[in-house]
Amino acid sequence: MAELENCPYCDKVFVKNQFRDICNDCWKEEELKYETVYQYIRKRENRTATMEQVVNATGIEETLILKFIRTGKLKLAQFPNLGYPCDKCGAYIREGKICPKCAKELRKDINVLQAEEERKKQMAERDKHGTYFSIHDRK
Repeated sequence: MAELENCPYCDKVFVKNQFRDICNDCWKEEELKYETVYQYIRKRENRTATMEQVVNATGIEETLILKFIRTGKLKLAQFPNLGYPCDKCGAYIREGKICPKCAKELRKDINVLQAEEERKKQMAERDKHGTYFSIHDRK
């Protein structure tokens, strides 16, 4: 659904929709920057450039290049040394939102949580059944 918002770059009012998160003027400027980045890394000798090299050579800020990668404008399959930071630890990755190390850590935490929930469930089940003691069993 379209709604009115202020552009995060120039503060102009624009209609935000699922395709645009900035105003038309800034979008055109962003497209020119994309072309600059793409023309640079498209050259055979620059395909193995790192993020730092691309930023230094083009003058385009890293956050904007990361936006191009995250939105799918730049396909990492063609550029082996480009990546984006893991949402949890910041390590550079090429797919997904978190790195394998953080994914393993999250799975471990989830397993611990599930085991704790299962233990609580068993304790509640055990407490539900009262224990019967006969007078003769006591000494």
